[in-house]
Amino acid sequence: MTTKTTKKLALTTQEVVERFDKLAQQEKWFEIQDELFADNVRSVDPPNSPYFGYAEGKVAVRKKGRDWVEKIEGVHGTYTTHPVIGGNHFAVGRGVDITVKGFGRIKIDQVMLYEVKDSQIVLEQFFY
Repeated sequence: MTTKTTKKLALTTQEVVERFDKLAQQEKWFEIQDELFADNVRSVDPPNSPYFGYAEGKVAVRKKGRDWVEKIEGVHGTYTTHPVIGGNHFAVGRGVDITVKGFGRIKIDQVMLYEVKDSQIVLEQFFY
C-alpha cells in the first residue's frame, strides 16, 4: 500500500509577487488574502486615516476588507500597477475612484507595500 502525501512547495518572493499581480489585475483581492496571506498577517493604514486603521490576523484583516467593500456604493474607476520588488518586499500603486457610504465620492491614489516571509504575505501597509 502506498500513501500519497501532498506538500506545499515553498514559493519565492518572485513567485508570490507573480501570483499577487495576476489576481490583483483581475480585482480578486479576497482571493489574494485566501491564497497568499499568512495567518498572522498585519494590515496597516496611515495614522489618523478616516477609513481604517490596523488589523492583525487573517480573520481580522479579512473583516477589515469586507467592511470596506460593504461601504462601497459605486465604482467609477480603479487601477493597480505591476509590482516593484525589493528583497522580500514589493509595492504596487493603486487608485480608486469610488462612492463610499458616509464619505461620498472619493479618489484615493496610494502605494501598497507588502512583506513576504516563508512564502506568504505577512504585512500589507497602505500609504495615501
